[in-house]
Amino acid sequence: MHISRILTSLVCLLLTLVPAGAQLTLDKCQDLARENYPLLKKYGLIEQSTEYTVKNINKGWLPQLSFSAQATYQSDVATLPDVLVNLLQNNGYNVKGLDKDQYRIALELGQNLWDGGNMKAQKELTEAQGRAQAAQTDVDMYAVRDRVNNLFFGILLLNEKIELNEDLQELLLSNCDKLENMRKNGIAMQADVNSLKAEYLGAQQQREELESTKESFRLMLSIFTGLSKDEITDLQKPVGQMPASYENNRPELSLFDAQLSQFDAQQKLLNSGIKPRLSLFATGFYGYTGYDMFNDMFDHDFTLNGMVGVRLTWNISKFYTHRKDRQKLDVARLQVENAREVFLFNNSLQVAQEDEAIAKCRALIEDDEEIIALRTSVRESAEAKLEHGTIDVNTLLQEITRENQARIAKSSHETELLKSIYELRHTVNQ
Repeated sequence: MHISRILTSLVCLLLTLVPAGAQLTLDKCQDLARENYPLLKKYGLIEQSTEYTVKNINKGWLPQLSFSAQATYQSDVATLPDVLVNLLQNNGYNVKGLDKDQYRIALELGQNLWDGGNMKAQKELTEAQGRAQAAQTDVDMYAVRDRVNNLFFGILLLNEKIELNEDLQELLLSNCDKLENMRKNGIAMQADVNSLKAEYLGAQQQREELESTKESFRLMLSIFTGLSKDEITDLQKPVGQMPASYENNRPELSLFDAQLSQFDAQQKLLNSGIKPRLSLFATGFYGYTGYDMFNDMFDHDFTLNGMVGVRLTWNISKFYTHRKDRQKLDVARLQVENAREVFLFNNSLQVAQEDEAIAKCRALIEDDEEIIALRTSVRESAEAKLEHGTIDVNTLLQEITRENQARIAKSSHETELLKSIYELRHTVNQ
């Protein structure tokens, strides 16, 4: 006895030292699915695209250098009066006049001094577009949670059904053994035994169907989480904790805000388009003719020329469409506001439906225990009656089926309650 106690203590100690298989929780599945989902990469791409665009916009404040080259032929050129030409020729000056073919290779350097807030508005719009794209990705990623929930609770429900199926098989097999003994004693017929065996084989087939469905659910969940199918074995049933409040924290609301912010940035860019621009410029070119046209009338050589100055530009034609463009933005804002109202309305309806579904499941579960107790009592009574030959096998099978259905109903209601609670939490993002 003393040795057996020592061995038992050693076994218990070893079991505490060996790490138990970690249970896979719903939250862990959600985290893994988020990390594994390909759409997650879009966040980094949006950030990089926004950063590159903003950097390019900032380069608008750097000096802008442009190169041009041209060759032209004119129908007419500037000339001196004939009296002045004759006078110059009489004094020994050969006046060739300007050629009609002219050539120029030029460089122009420009520096923005004030652009009416255009580049600032462009940066704000780019950043607002990046936030809107990220918010849309949040919405798309959030949809993955619901799919993972359905798979997770689907596996839990199938586990419950498989366990109840095993209990059913044990019950049928036990009654088969009893009926077989009764047949040997001449108080039961082989047909009765065969009927129970057929029901037992049917339960085995049902188990195979349940296992097949469960395997497909495990496979899909493994694809979402990035785990191997063998790792999705021990799912921990979550605690059915109701959300702390029904306040809506869905990512769609952030998306609506980001879209409205985007319209505000577009409004600023639109306003900057009707403002003048002020800049410095420097132009230099090599060619013929130059700025000294009088000298070019005597000498047809290519020369270097340059000019510096301040330039004010104002595209007044922007005023033609400015009002309508603002009205288009106002309509777009109203559409987003309407979409927000529709979303909140539908969401509140869904919350009410899910809240009612939770209350319904709880009411059903309260009755399930009593129903199971009654069905079990009736089934045990039927077994006793069969042994005394007062009922037939079909009556017993009916009672066994009803008891099993009552247990399945209770298990389904419990899992459905958990699923409904997490659907409610998903609906309000709590």
